[in-house]
Amino acid sequence: MINLNELEVWFVTGSQSLYGEETLKQAAAHAAEIAKHLDETEQIPVRVVFKPIVKSSEEIYETIAAANYADNCVGIIAWMHTFSPAKMWIRGLKILNKPLLHLHTQYNRDIPWSTIDMDFMNLNQSAHGDREFGHIVSKLGISRKVVTGYWKDEEVIHQINVWSRAASAWNDWQGAKFARFGDNMRFVAVTDGDKVAAESQFGFSVNTYAVGDLVAKIDAVSDAQIDELIAEYESNYHMAADVKKDGANYANVRDAAQIEIGLQQFLEEGDFKGFSNTFEDLHGMKQLPGIATQRLMEAGFGYAGEGDWKTAALVRAAKVMSSGMAGGSAFMEDYTYHLDPNNSMVLGAHMLEVDPVLAADKPSLEVHPLGIGGKEDPARLVFNAKGGDALNASLVDMGDRFRLVVNTVAAKEFENDLPKLPVARVLWEPKPDMKTGCSAWIYAGGAHHTVYSQNLTSEYFHDFAKIANIECVIIDEDTNLKSFEKELLWGELAYKLKK
Repeated sequence: MINLNELEVWFVTGSQSLYGEETLKQAAAHAAEIAKHLDETEQIPVRVVFKPIVKSSEEIYETIAAANYADNCVGIIAWMHTFSPAKMWIRGLKILNKPLLHLHTQYNRDIPWSTIDMDFMNLNQSAHGDREFGHIVSKLGISRKVVTGYWKDEEVIHQINVWSRAASAWNDWQGAKFARFGDNMRFVAVTDGDKVAAESQFGFSVNTYAVGDLVAKIDAVSDAQIDELIAEYESNYHMAADVKKDGANYANVRDAAQIEIGLQQFLEEGDFKGFSNTFEDLHGMKQLPGIATQRLMEAGFGYAGEGDWKTAALVRAAKVMSSGMAGGSAFMEDYTYHLDPNNSMVLGAHMLEVDPVLAADKPSLEVHPLGIGGKEDPARLVFNAKGGDALNASLVDMGDRFRLVVNTVAAKEFENDLPKLPVARVLWEPKPDMKTGCSAWIYAGGAHHTVYSQNLTSEYFHDFAKIANIECVIIDEDTNLKSFEKELLWGELAYKLKK
């Protein structure tokens, strides 16, 4: 469903005609070699496409205009091999609507001490050519990522990889559609927000669809389709005795499979990239979609419960950014605490809908009463998540702007059984510690719904927020509450001044 190999970034090199044909040929050859190296490295998932070097305002404008209209181009990497007078870039940069990475490098790693002459100096002018370019980008107020270092260095490759994945997620949001079955959970603030402002800021749309239209798709599912999906369940999951054929809850599993097939058909036919629902609005459905939602997230759809369209969209973005990486990203909720001062932890879960991509072991398919929603007992996948470095990210509407809140965490292995809690669950300790991490999150207005990611670092979300031109606050091992409160105040003032 998500294939970053089909996307590309354009490698655009700045120069000018002042230096003559021979120098320009060398510059083009060097730029092509760098682009080829970046394209062939396994770490960068998208294609890196060399574009002819640009030497005039007209060539710059035409190249950027073409990038804007190329659907599979997710961004531009700009590099100034020689000096490229920045006034030539103004017209092109003012129409740029794709993410920009400024690569501050040079073709040669080392100064050739015994042979360096003015011809070499004229060709290899990135040291001040990139400063000229950087000045005009800053003056125009264009957000971008600056990566400095030799183009073969692992850290440079890593930073380009992170940006290219963030740019791919941004590209995926442009024109994306998210379905909302029913409205927001009644009286809840943080999961709602301004959908019009979000579409203007982020490029995706959120619209409500009648549960009855979804139920019509579910009711049209055939027994043969259900049988086929049940066989897939049996091969992929541990099946509790009561959910196997002739078991007391087998009918509930069939109902769950029917919901999954109908829901997937609705989403695919409508070209949706994610969805949300609420247990308060399930008229005509036999049970709340549990395993259906879990498996659809695993397939790449964004999701969040209770009408939380912002988190559903962010889950989708995280899945695009992490495509092909080990581990997973999923919808999560901070549910309850373990407040042992020597081992403080958060227990993360949801009623049913946590993505099995997080599972440490093979999930178990079970049916249990839910106690909320007034429907039949739903089927769900039960598992413990893996330990290791992870993070939580929350996209919130602050009224006059959007804010992305990120907290790095240390996920814990489960040392205790939870026989009476038949849901998917995660344990983690917020960084820098439980008290500071939770307090900072609350000061920042972060939601109780998040994207929980085992494979993305805060750098990915920082790059994504820069591309989206929104505020990003990061809570990590370096966070100090007094300084963090000041950062929030400065951020608020900065965004008000921008407006």
